[in-house]
Amino acid sequence: MRRKIPSLQALACFEAAARHQSYTRAAQELALTQGAVSRQLTALEAFVGVALFKRTRHGVSLTERGRDYAAQVAVRLQALEQDTLDVMNHQSGALNLHLAAVPTFATRWLIPRLPELKRYQPELTVHIETRTRPFMFADTPFDAALYAGTPEQIDQWAGTRAIQLLDEVVLPVCAPSLLQGAASLSPEAIAGLPLLQQSTRPDAWRQWFEAQGVAAPQALSGARFELFSMTAAAAVHGMGLALVPQLLIQDELARGDLVVACQQPLASGRAYVLVCPERDDKAPALQLFVDWLLQAVRAGPVLS
Repeated sequence: MRRKIPSLQALACFEAAARHQSYTRAAQELALTQGAVSRQLTALEAFVGVALFKRTRHGVSLTERGRDYAAQVAVRLQALEQDTLDVMNHQSGALNLHLAAVPTFATRWLIPRLPELKRYQPELTVHIETRTRPFMFADTPFDAALYAGTPEQIDQWAGTRAIQLLDEVVLPVCAPSLLQGAASLSPEAIAGLPLLQQSTRPDAWRQWFEAQGVAAPQALSGARFELFSMTAAAAVHGMGLALVPQLLIQDELARGDLVVACQQPLASGRAYVLVCPERDDKAPALQLFVDWLLQAVRAGPVLS
């Protein structure tokens, strides 16, 4: 029986036009004429029986039905593309794992260890994309996620199980020049210096000062950065003090680009965990990765 599925070209035109809110830009991306895109979308609207776009003074915009459909089509086209790439890249005995990960932990902790994984399991290939918030595994191609969160956040991620990896401990660091020749700074001195803020952890400095019993009226002030890697880079360039997990700045500390400003670490209440869906569709690849990952955690820092 024939399925109720539009043509792939029509869906590709729809996804591009929905993303750009423009037939012209969709045509440019797909190397088609604007007329060809328009015909594909007219045919698609006829196929589904509802209007997906409406004309505006500035071009086109999605209807409410169109927005809902576009969100679903984008996910499924991405999954289809990934499945196709997996088939194209398939080798006898090869295993693929699609991993979502918080970006700085993936860059600073996981990726330096992947050569060891390749030696340990040469048939296993790990594909990584960044995600910073929980998502529904059923709507994505991911097999697992490396996530940083509180126990409550992890417990509330529906339909998953979590494997504890590392507790997050933060400490204040800065460029050596900010110490002005001192071995370290007191919490009181830090309270009077420029503080670099992590936008995903807006209360981090306030919690650190409270743990030291120090009043810090400017604890919530300062330049904000989305990623720990950005915050660390700003600190390296002398913009202020950063409160970051030590495990993410090992290279900067080893090179002397950053120094510990005050030896008062603080458990943030968060942990790095591997989150897996309760389903085990790709158990062999996932189990190989889990076994290696736990070994890597126990092994400690990468030796350069």
